[in-house]
Amino acid sequence: MLLNRRRDFIKNVSLSVAAVPFLSFHKNTFYPIGDTDKLSIHLFSKHLQFLDYRSAGEMAAEMGFSGLDLTVRPNGHVLPETVKSDLPKAIKEIKAGGSNCELITTSIESVNNPLDVNILETAAKFGIKYYRTNWFKYPNDKSMPEALELYQEEIRQLGILNKELGLVGCYQNHAGTSVGASFWEIKKLLKTVDSSYFGTQYDIRHAIVEGGYSWENGLELLQPHIKVIVLKDYKWGKVDGKWEAINVPIGEGMVDFDKYFKLLKKYNLNPPVSLHLEYDLGGAEKGNTEISIDKKIVFDAMKNDLKKVQELWKKA
Repeated sequence: MLLNRRRDFIKNVSLSVAAVPFLSFHKNTFYPIGDTDKLSIHLFSKHLQFLDYRSAGEMAAEMGFSGLDLTVRPNGHVLPETVKSDLPKAIKEIKAGGSNCELITTSIESVNNPLDVNILETAAKFGIKYYRTNWFKYPNDKSMPEALELYQEEIRQLGILNKELGLVGCYQNHAGTSVGASFWEIKKLLKTVDSSYFGTQYDIRHAIVEGGYSWENGLELLQPHIKVIVLKDYKWGKVDGKWEAINVPIGEGMVDFDKYFKLLKKYNLNPPVSLHLEYDLGGAEKGNTEISIDKKIVFDAMKNDLKKVQELWKKA
């Protein structure tokens, strides 16, 4: 019933929006600004996939995080095919552990995928506010501009469903060759979607890897669309004789957090944060369900990064 009603709704809105190629954008007012001296930092649950739901919630609470950014995707804490049973269970157990879950990271791409729709409908029922989509790939049978037009429509339709369900979707800027490494690709994807219900999950690490000196322009371009931010750090180094972006703890790399946080405050942005730890942590950085180092080392790294982020934010 809901699926049929939604399809009719999307069809009707598609007809009306076709005559309006440019929608106005406005600043994100979904999240409260709240205490400007602190960030609301959620731990990316990918790094706790060696724990069950309740234990993950307990550790997030004990370490001082606002909640968990739960992985709901293949090889995640919750699998897409079992989302109707497992996501409610996960959220219940995380809360029983003393933490919270308002963010999820997903493999969502289209309203035409029943698994994607199941994730969104279930998330909406159980208090999720934000979700991150999958990254789109450039197909071999279309030009890059044609592909962006295609994915722009997918995002627009997701925004329509988000409005119906009360969710906010995010597309992450990510270094590499998938759609969204460039700030302008993100801007294009968001061109026709209702910006109240779909924006970007802005990742400063990937922004600087791709942007070099121009990341400040990219931030200014995308700042009206920022819903969630990802924090992590990196530096360039040689691995087996080749230059690579090497992930490091917060404050030990090339990300200019002082300048970045000052700019966020200038734009009056204090969005929810997803904290990622992509440097070597015995497999926890990769989302392994079994890790090769003592758990305490992983937890200490998480606490140190959390403390450092709050210090940098307060100082900026």
